[in-house]
Amino acid sequence: MTHSYDPEAFLQALVEQIQVPRSRYEQAEKSYNAVGDHLNRDGGPLAQHDPQMYVQGSFRLGTAVRPANDGDEYDIDLVCELDLTTRDVTQERLKRAVGDDMLAYTLRYGMSPPKESRRCWTLNYADGAQFHLDVLPALPDSFRQRLLLEEHGHDSALADTAIAITDNETPEYKNYTGEWPRSNPKGYAEWFKRQMGTLYEQRRNALALEAVAKGEVEDVPAYRVQTPLQQLVQLLKHHRDRCFADSDGDHKPISIIITTLAAHAYNEEATLVDAIRNVLPRMPDPDLIEDRDGVPWVANPTNPDENFADRWATHPERQQAFYDWHQRAMNDFQAVLNAGSREEALAALQERVSERVRKAVAEERPRASAGLQRLRRLTNRQAKQPPWPVGRSGHVGITHVEVSSNGYRDENIGSDGKPLWKNSKLNFVAEADIPHPFDVYWQVINTGTEAEAANDLRGDFNTGVVTRGALTHRERTLYSGPHSIECFVVKAGYLVARSGQFIVNIR
Repeated sequence: MTHSYDPEAFLQALVEQIQVPRSRYEQAEKSYNAVGDHLNRDGGPLAQHDPQMYVQGSFRLGTAVRPANDGDEYDIDLVCELDLTTRDVTQERLKRAVGDDMLAYTLRYGMSPPKESRRCWTLNYADGAQFHLDVLPALPDSFRQRLLLEEHGHDSALADTAIAITDNETPEYKNYTGEWPRSNPKGYAEWFKRQMGTLYEQRRNALALEAVAKGEVEDVPAYRVQTPLQQLVQLLKHHRDRCFADSDGDHKPISIIITTLAAHAYNEEATLVDAIRNVLPRMPDPDLIEDRDGVPWVANPTNPDENFADRWATHPERQQAFYDWHQRAMNDFQAVLNAGSREEALAALQERVSERVRKAVAEERPRASAGLQRLRRLTNRQAKQPPWPVGRSGHVGITHVEVSSNGYRDENIGSDGKPLWKNSKLNFVAEADIPHPFDVYWQVINTGTEAEAANDLRGDFNTGVVTRGALTHRERTLYSGPHSIECFVVKAGYLVARSGQFIVNIR
């Protein structure tokens, strides 16, 4: 049976299927933390240098995707940063020291020994794990990076996390010198987060509040936030992987170029549909892919002297491959937006998504919470964020709304129920398990052209009244479209509970 086609819902379904499962993130985190604990163990040869192990790349940015083929491994990029300076050690000695202690780790746990590559050591796990760790030895390098950013007029605060790294193909690899290769994965992640703007913080705060409500206290990682920018990068990377599935990979556009161009072009679009319409066409702009004296240049925003497209000058076929792939992506995703059904959209991506993804998306049925998803997309710009700090959490929930018109109570309905007629009176009823005293606030968000024309989109917080222990709030249906209301409970100046959005649809 063909269902009503919603391009945003279709794209969200695609993203859900290509994302790395949360269990994989947690499994990888457990593994690299175990390596870090080993390096920091009492009496270990590196413990005195305070080894810090942290993730970099797509797993840090929240843009990782599942391998194009189910049998392929996840590539987890890590940094092992030691508290030393370039005056204390050569690149070779640092890399060898980290490799030797990682070898001790593999011997201890019966693993195959680490393999050396140009910059990293790779730890391979058993087949069931389906991932490997690429560990990059590094040293702090904030001073030199700060000077460079200031020289180019960039925000020097991003330099605080810069590092010097090892590379056995550099001329100074075996020498004591300050001329090391440099990187700044933490700074890049901070820049990427800034590019996501207020939308990232809004969604992260919402997830943090949900976590508090569940009794969780851990920090919310980037991969759980999921803004349209992160999701767009994921879609583009999967599309690229499929486009180059039958090639040797040499010409495949690298992820850091795709991620950087998309982040530069992003302007806080609130939906994936808007990101595809607005961000994707801007990615090849000359302002983003510069021409520096005949050299194509995609600058690292945390190191202006680093060119992510450095191989394009010597391999112009790679630059052409990027432009060819970008045009295919434009055509394919425009076809998705123009499709009249989910079947048409899947046909447009026949060769661009894996068989597993196509099958899963084809079999998915529209979700009951479609109204909530639609309203969240529409209200990101107008909804004000709660001004209270989060405290110990209780529970509040809007149980139903009492609908009446012409002086008669018609019925009680739940969230995202059938559309109501205009000029009906609504009485929202909420229940809380929080002991008195406390304050109650209600946030109403209107959407649609009628509400916008009346300058009545709202989104602020209205003080509520607790009457005989009941939490109620009265409204009237005025504008067509989906609208929401949410109840907030504040105790001693702290937000201790919020209900989540209750959706009302009006004809």
